[in-house]
Amino acid sequence: MALSGPQKTVFQTVGVVVLMGGLAWASVPFYDWFCRVTGFGGVTGVSDVAPDDVLDQTVTVRFDGSLNNNMAWEFKPVVREMEVRIGETGLAFYEAYNPTDKPIAGQASYNVTPYQAGAFFEKIACFCFEEQVLAPGERVEMPVSFFVDPEMVDDREGQYIHTITLSYTFYEIDLPEGYAALDAEQSTDLN
Repeated sequence: MALSGPQKTVFQTVGVVVLMGGLAWASVPFYDWFCRVTGFGGVTGVSDVAPDDVLDQTVTVRFDGSLNNNMAWEFKPVVREMEVRIGETGLAFYEAYNPTDKPIAGQASYNVTPYQAGAFFEKIACFCFEEQVLAPGERVEMPVSFFVDPEMVDDREGQYIHTITLSYTFYEIDLPEGYAALDAEQSTDLN
């Protein structure tokens, strides 16, 4: 069955709309995958263990912490910078404090600068892998375990990196179900 002019146009238009919708839907996970594989935009890698090869060369790692405009926490690195040998496992801590009278959940986004370092900066464990919930008045220290891949010293651009800044920004998110019920119960008790 051959389509007439108006039917063909409608069919093609619907096809283009569906194709564009599919591409828009797939763009976010594809971009996330691309950034993680290449380190593009300062996105770091994730590893289970540090490499066996630890070099005598060192790199300075600086730590930065910030909050989204609507986040009520206080958040900062415990130590502002450390020097680690390339390939050595480093351990740093960030401190978060909830000064409010209600529980608040947060999720951290992160990146490293210079952006080229993202391909060589690997996290083993990090508070940013999970959402965090702080009770009213709670103060916690949250760890991040990392290393700088020894392949950096042989990379055309990586060999010139001597300082890496690891930055986190905390955003408020919805409380998990159990905490949301607790928060609602506390609000009822106050009234």
